[in-house]
Amino acid sequence: MAVKLILTDIDGTILPRGRRQVSERTVAAFHAAIDAGLWVGAASGRGYSWIPDFFGGDAACCSTALATNGMQVYLGGEKVMEQSLAFDALEQLRAIVAATPGAGLVCFDDATPLLVEGELEVLAAHFPAYAERCRVTRELPDFPVVKANVFTGAGEAAMAELVARLGAEVAAFDVDRAMPTYSNIMPRGWNKGTAVAWLAERLGVGLDDVVVFGDADNDLPMFAAVKNSVAVAGAAPEAAEAARWHIGACEDDAVAASIEALAAGEWPFTR
Repeated sequence: MAVKLILTDIDGTILPRGRRQVSERTVAAFHAAIDAGLWVGAASGRGYSWIPDFFGGDAACCSTALATNGMQVYLGGEKVMEQSLAFDALEQLRAIVAATPGAGLVCFDDATPLLVEGELEVLAAHFPAYAERCRVTRELPDFPVVKANVFTGAGEAAMAELVARLGAEVAAFDVDRAMPTYSNIMPRGWNKGTAVAWLAERLGVGLDDVVVFGDADNDLPMFAAVKNSVAVAGAAPEAAEAARWHIGACEDDAVAASIEALAAGEWPFTR
Protein backbone atom coordinates (compact mmCIF):
# COMPACT_ATOMS: atom_id res chain seq x y z
CA MET A 1 0.00 0.00 0.00
CA ALA A 2 1.08 3.60 -0.56
CA VAL A 3 1.26 5.25 2.86
CA LYS A 4 0.89 9.03 2.66
CA LEU A 5 0.28 10.17 6.25
CA ILE A 6 1.89 8.90 9.49
CA LEU A 7 0.78 10.15 12.90
CA THR A 8 2.05 9.04 16.28
CA ASP A 9 1.18 9.66 19.88
CA ILE A 10 4.09 11.02 21.94
CA ASP A 11 4.04 9.99 25.61
CA GLY A 12 4.66 6.27 25.98
CA THR A 13 4.76 5.77 22.21
CA ILE A 14 7.86 7.65 21.01
CA LEU A 15 8.77 9.36 24.30
CA PRO A 16 9.61 6.94 27.14
CA ARG A 17 8.22 7.86 30.54
CA GLY A 18 10.54 10.20 32.42
CA ARG A 19 12.39 11.49 29.36
CA ARG A 20 12.05 15.00 27.96
CA GLN A 21 13.08 14.38 24.35
CA VAL A 22 12.53 11.66 21.78
CA SER A 23 15.56 9.77 20.53
CA GLU A 24 17.83 10.98 17.74
CA ARG A 25 16.68 7.96 15.76
CA THR A 26 13.06 9.12 16.01
CA VAL A 27 13.96 12.59 14.72
CA ALA A 28 15.94 11.02 11.88
CA ALA A 29 13.02 8.71 11.04
CA PHE A 30 10.67 11.70 10.79
CA HIS A 31 13.09 13.36 8.38
CA ALA A 32 13.37 10.18 6.33
CA ALA A 33 9.58 10.13 5.95
CA ILE A 34 9.49 13.82 5.00
CA ASP A 35 12.28 13.28 2.46
CA ALA A 36 10.24 10.41 1.00
CA GLY A 37 7.32 12.77 0.40
CA LEU A 38 5.17 11.61 3.32
CA TRP A 39 3.34 13.70 5.87
CA VAL A 40 4.45 12.73 9.37
CA GLY A 41 3.75 14.23 12.75
CA ALA A 42 2.56 13.89 16.31
CA ALA A 43 -1.00 13.15 17.44
CA SER A 44 -0.79 14.05 21.10
CA GLY A 45 -2.79 15.16 24.09
CA ARG A 46 -0.10 17.78 24.64
CA GLY A 47 -0.69 21.36 23.57
CA TYR A 48 1.20 22.34 20.43
CA SER A 49 3.54 24.72 22.27
CA TRP A 50 4.94 21.75 24.23
CA ILE A 51 5.67 19.59 21.19
CA PRO A 52 8.77 21.22 19.60
CA ASP A 53 10.88 20.68 22.74
CA PHE A 54 10.25 16.94 22.53
CA PHE A 55 12.00 16.97 19.15
CA GLY A 56 14.87 19.16 20.28
CA GLY A 57 13.31 22.19 18.63
CA ASP A 58 13.36 20.56 15.18
CA ALA A 59 10.61 22.49 13.36
CA ALA A 60 10.26 19.96 10.54
CA CYS A 61 9.18 17.26 12.99
CA CYS A 62 6.36 19.51 14.23
CA SER A 63 5.23 20.90 10.89
CA THR A 64 2.31 18.46 10.80
CA ALA A 65 0.60 17.81 14.12
CA LEU A 66 -2.62 17.00 15.91
CA ALA A 67 -2.22 18.63 19.32
CA THR A 68 -4.44 18.65 22.41
CA ASN A 69 -6.12 15.39 21.33
CA GLY A 70 -6.92 16.87 17.94
CA MET A 71 -8.26 20.17 19.29
CA GLN A 72 -5.47 21.86 17.31
CA VAL A 73 -4.37 20.83 13.80
CA TYR A 74 -1.17 22.13 12.24
CA LEU A 75 0.05 21.90 8.65
CA GLY A 76 3.24 23.45 7.37
CA GLY A 77 3.83 24.72 10.89
CA GLU A 78 0.64 26.81 10.73
CA LYS A 79 -2.51 26.24 12.76
CA VAL A 80 -5.31 25.35 10.36
CA MET A 81 -8.00 24.32 12.85
CA GLU A 82 -8.73 24.85 16.55
CA GLN A 83 -11.58 23.82 18.83
CA SER A 84 -12.31 25.30 22.26
CA LEU A 85 -14.28 24.23 25.32
CA ALA A 86 -17.62 25.85 26.13
CA PHE A 87 -17.30 28.07 29.20
CA ASP A 88 -20.68 27.18 30.71
CA ALA A 89 -19.86 23.49 30.47
CA LEU A 90 -16.44 24.12 32.05
CA GLU A 91 -18.18 25.81 34.97
CA GLN A 92 -20.43 22.77 35.35
CA LEU A 93 -17.45 20.43 35.19
CA ARG A 94 -15.53 22.54 37.69
CA ALA A 95 -18.35 22.34 40.22
CA ILE A 96 -18.33 18.53 40.02
CA VAL A 97 -14.54 18.38 40.38
CA ALA A 98 -14.60 20.79 43.33
CA ALA A 99 -17.12 18.56 45.11
CA THR A 100 -15.05 15.39 44.48
CA PRO A 101 -12.42 14.64 47.16
CA GLY A 102 -8.89 14.42 45.73
CA ALA A 103 -9.86 15.66 42.27
CA GLY A 104 -8.38 18.56 40.35
CA LEU A 105 -8.85 20.64 37.21
CA VAL A 106 -6.11 22.29 35.20
CA CYS A 107 -6.64 24.61 32.21
CA PHE A 108 -3.90 25.92 29.95
CA ASP A 109 -2.86 29.37 28.81
CA ASP A 110 -0.80 28.21 25.83
CA ALA A 111 2.14 26.43 27.55
CA THR A 112 1.25 27.54 31.08
CA PRO A 113 -0.92 25.23 33.20
CA LEU A 114 -3.43 27.03 35.43
CA LEU A 115 -4.55 25.09 38.49
CA VAL A 116 -8.25 25.82 38.94
CA GLU A 117 -9.12 23.03 41.40
CA GLY A 118 -7.09 20.48 43.33
CA GLU A 119 -3.63 20.35 44.86
CA LEU A 120 -0.34 21.14 43.15
CA GLU A 121 1.43 18.13 44.65
CA VAL A 122 -1.20 15.80 43.16
CA LEU A 123 -0.69 17.38 39.73
CA ALA A 124 3.08 16.97 40.20
CA ALA A 125 2.62 13.24 40.75
CA HIS A 126 1.02 12.98 37.29
CA PHE A 127 2.98 15.54 35.29
CA PRO A 128 5.99 17.06 37.08
CA ALA A 129 6.70 19.31 34.10
CA TYR A 130 3.20 20.77 34.31
CA ALA A 131 3.56 21.37 38.05
CA GLU A 132 6.90 23.14 37.50
CA ARG A 133 5.26 25.72 35.20
CA CYS A 134 1.88 25.83 36.90
CA ARG A 135 0.17 28.96 38.22
CA VAL A 136 -2.46 28.43 40.90
CA THR A 137 -5.44 30.61 39.92
CA ARG A 138 -8.49 29.03 41.60
CA GLU A 139 -10.65 30.45 38.82
CA LEU A 140 -11.50 29.59 35.25
CA PRO A 141 -9.66 31.58 32.57
CA ASP A 142 -11.43 34.52 30.92
CA PHE A 143 -10.27 33.42 27.46
CA PRO A 144 -11.33 30.47 25.25
CA VAL A 145 -9.86 27.28 26.73
CA VAL A 146 -8.44 24.76 24.26
CA LYS A 147 -6.76 22.36 26.67
CA ALA A 148 -8.07 21.24 30.06
CA ASN A 149 -7.50 18.13 32.15
CA VAL A 150 -9.00 16.53 35.23
CA PHE A 151 -7.01 14.36 37.61
CA THR A 152 -7.24 12.70 41.00
CA GLY A 153 -4.97 11.56 43.77
CA ALA A 154 -7.61 9.16 45.05
CA GLY A 155 -6.78 6.22 42.77
CA GLU A 156 -7.98 4.56 39.59
CA ALA A 157 -11.41 3.53 40.85
CA ALA A 158 -12.14 7.09 41.95
CA MET A 159 -11.05 8.38 38.55
CA ALA A 160 -13.29 5.89 36.76
CA GLU A 161 -16.24 7.10 38.84
CA LEU A 162 -15.40 10.76 38.16
CA VAL A 163 -15.04 10.21 34.41
CA ALA A 164 -18.35 8.33 34.32
CA ARG A 165 -20.10 11.12 36.22
CA LEU A 166 -18.67 13.86 34.03
CA GLY A 167 -19.67 11.94 30.91
CA ALA A 168 -23.22 11.54 32.20
CA GLU A 169 -23.74 15.05 33.58
CA VAL A 170 -21.73 17.37 31.33
CA ALA A 171 -23.39 16.84 27.97
CA ALA A 172 -21.06 19.17 26.07
CA PHE A 173 -17.88 17.21 26.84
CA ASP A 174 -16.22 13.86 26.39
CA VAL A 175 -13.68 12.86 29.05
CA ASP A 176 -11.16 10.15 28.23
CA ARG A 177 -8.65 8.12 30.28
CA ALA A 178 -5.29 9.26 28.88
CA MET A 179 -3.73 7.85 32.06
CA PRO A 180 -5.35 5.83 34.85
CA THR A 181 -5.87 8.95 36.99
CA TYR A 182 -5.51 11.75 34.42
CA SER A 183 -8.01 12.63 31.71
CA ASN A 184 -8.45 14.98 28.77
CA ILE A 185 -11.56 17.09 28.23
CA MET A 186 -12.86 17.52 24.68
CA PRO A 187 -16.02 18.77 23.00
CA ARG A 188 -18.50 15.91 22.72
CA GLY A 189 -17.74 13.94 19.57
CA TRP A 190 -14.32 15.51 18.91
CA ASN A 191 -11.13 13.53 19.51
CA LYS A 192 -7.97 12.25 17.83
CA GLY A 193 -10.06 10.11 15.49
CA THR A 194 -12.23 12.92 14.16
CA ALA A 195 -9.14 15.11 13.87
CA VAL A 196 -7.28 12.47 11.82
CA ALA A 197 -10.26 12.21 9.47
CA TRP A 198 -10.41 16.02 9.21
CA LEU A 199 -6.69 16.25 8.41
CA ALA A 200 -6.80 13.40 5.89
CA GLU A 201 -9.67 15.07 4.04
CA ARG A 202 -7.80 18.39 4.07
CA LEU A 203 -4.77 16.67 2.52
CA GLY A 204 -6.83 14.66 0.04
CA VAL A 205 -5.59 11.42 1.60
CA GLY A 206 -7.77 8.35 2.07
CA LEU A 207 -7.83 6.87 5.57
CA ASP A 208 -6.55 3.59 4.11
CA ASP A 209 -3.33 5.47 3.31
CA VAL A 210 -2.82 6.56 6.93
CA VAL A 211 -0.83 4.78 9.65
CA VAL A 212 -1.22 5.77 13.31
CA PHE A 213 0.72 4.72 16.41
CA GLY A 214 -0.37 4.88 20.05
CA ASP A 215 -0.45 3.30 23.47
CA ALA A 216 -3.29 4.70 25.56
CA ASP A 217 -7.05 4.99 25.83
CA ASN A 218 -7.07 8.46 24.28
CA ASP A 219 -5.71 6.78 21.13
CA LEU A 220 -8.78 4.53 20.82
CA PRO A 221 -10.78 6.96 18.62
CA MET A 222 -7.77 7.27 16.31
CA PHE A 223 -7.45 3.48 16.17
CA ALA A 224 -11.15 3.21 15.34
CA ALA A 225 -10.88 5.76 12.53
CA VAL A 226 -7.78 4.33 10.84
CA LYS A 227 -7.52 0.74 9.65
CA ASN A 228 -3.75 0.62 10.00
CA SER A 229 -3.53 1.34 13.72
CA VAL A 230 -0.39 0.25 15.57
CA ALA A 231 0.09 -0.28 19.31
CA VAL A 232 3.50 -0.35 20.95
CA ALA A 233 4.40 -3.09 23.42
CA GLY A 234 3.15 -2.22 26.88
CA ALA A 235 0.15 -0.31 25.58
CA ALA A 236 -2.99 -0.11 27.70
CA PRO A 237 -4.99 -3.34 27.27
CA GLU A 238 -7.85 -1.58 25.48
CA ALA A 239 -5.47 0.11 23.06
CA ALA A 240 -3.58 -3.11 22.38
CA GLU A 241 -6.84 -4.93 21.70
CA ALA A 242 -8.14 -2.19 19.40
CA ALA A 243 -4.97 -1.92 17.29
CA ARG A 244 -4.68 -3.92 14.10
CA TRP A 245 -0.89 -4.17 14.31
CA HIS A 246 1.57 -4.56 17.18
CA ILE A 247 5.25 -3.64 17.43
CA GLY A 248 8.01 -3.44 20.03
CA ALA A 249 8.44 -1.05 22.90
CA CYS A 250 8.69 2.71 22.94
CA GLU A 251 12.02 2.40 24.76
CA ASP A 252 13.41 0.35 21.86
CA ASP A 253 12.50 2.93 19.18
CA ALA A 254 9.95 0.56 17.67
CA VAL A 255 7.98 3.42 16.10
CA ALA A 256 11.15 4.94 14.63
CA ALA A 257 12.03 1.59 13.06
CA SER A 258 8.53 1.33 11.57
CA ILE A 259 8.66 4.87 10.16
CA GLU A 260 12.08 4.14 8.63
CA ALA A 261 10.60 1.13 6.84
CA LEU A 262 7.53 3.04 5.66
CA ALA A 263 9.76 5.83 4.34
CA ALA A 264 11.69 3.21 2.39
CA GLY A 265 8.47 1.88 0.83
CA GLU A 266 8.45 -1.27 2.99
CA TRP A 267 5.60 -2.67 5.10
CA PRO A 268 6.95 -3.48 8.59
CA PHE A 269 3.83 -4.91 10.26
CA THR A 270 3.19 -8.62 10.47
CA ARG A 271 1.10 -9.22 13.59
